[in-house]
Amino acid sequence: MKSLVKAVRLADVAKAAGVSHGTASNAFSRPEIVRKEVRELVLAKAHELGYAGPDPKGRLLRAGKVNAIGVAAAWPLSYFFEDPFARVVMSGISQACDATGAGLSLVSAVNKEQLAWSIQSALVDGFVVFCIEDGSRVVELARERKLPFVTLDFGEEDETIASLAIDDASGARLAARHLAELGHRRFAVLSLPVATSGVGPVTLQQAEAGMFSGERERARGYFEVLAEYGIDVAQVPIYATENDEASCRAGLEFLFGTENRPTALLAMSDRLALTALDWLSERGIAVPGDVSVIGFDGVPEGALSNPPLTTIAQPMVEMGRKAVETILNFDGTLRRERLPVELVVRASTAAVKLDGR
Repeated sequence: MKSLVKAVRLADVAKAAGVSHGTASNAFSRPEIVRKEVRELVLAKAHELGYAGPDPKGRLLRAGKVNAIGVAAAWPLSYFFEDPFARVVMSGISQACDATGAGLSLVSAVNKEQLAWSIQSALVDGFVVFCIEDGSRVVELARERKLPFVTLDFGEEDETIASLAIDDASGARLAARHLAELGHRRFAVLSLPVATSGVGPVTLQQAEAGMFSGERERARGYFEVLAEYGIDVAQVPIYATENDEASCRAGLEFLFGTENRPTALLAMSDRLALTALDWLSERGIAVPGDVSVIGFDGVPEGALSNPPLTTIAQPMVEMGRKAVETILNFDGTLRRERLPVELVVRASTAAVKLDGR
């Protein structure tokens, strides 16, 4: 039968070195106030006994603040690195953390079984939640820990949830009006996910009743403006994607697979719009000569694409910085803030040709 090995404690080190528990603790955490010979003795005894030092978790938890931010999303951790929007927001979060010396902890809500443990055990002062609809469980768990949190999407009308968001409908109206004023009347929409699963063509009613608020509001904004210009919005094709290359390309095959193909493409994200630019170029469909393309987000890649992408830019870096400030400077005040968007006109949009194409 194996004997149980007793864990070495700081008290054991103090006893072996012949010093008080407080002096042994200071030798690790505040070495500048301990005489050199005493500090070296404590460290030597710790090494002999196999003691690595005090558990930083205990010290941080006793202090009541750990100077760290948790960032949670309803998607795999790869989302933070692969999605252009997430990368830019994370750069703002990172900049704010660097400025304050705060740490970062990434949490994925994809694994529902491990989510509770991940949230409950995270050594953070609060959470930034990407997208409230699929992040509601994160919010619930953060509340159980009595930690502050801020979501990067209103998602619902719950006034008890702190949020940083944009006016999606207003941004969509800017996009649709820009193309309509250029004379376009044949539109198509590459949509972000409308339902929890599945991609493919959706109706206007399905888009406006989708489960995600951002998608609903962008669809509403697009079609409000198109209706103003006398366009039969029920005839505008909409293709729901997973905001990835594969489903986007499938959507483009569908939208451009008819004779009456669109001259204006409204993409609900820059990621979709940039994929569209590549797909159209591969097939010899000129942008903006044959079709104008407008995105939504304002990611840096849009300025470098061929042609440079016209888009609705949201203040992603500022959003990340404000989220960190909200957590680290939390004073008990719940804030719900909408940040402005702007139309950035580049070379992927132009006036429609006189023949309607």
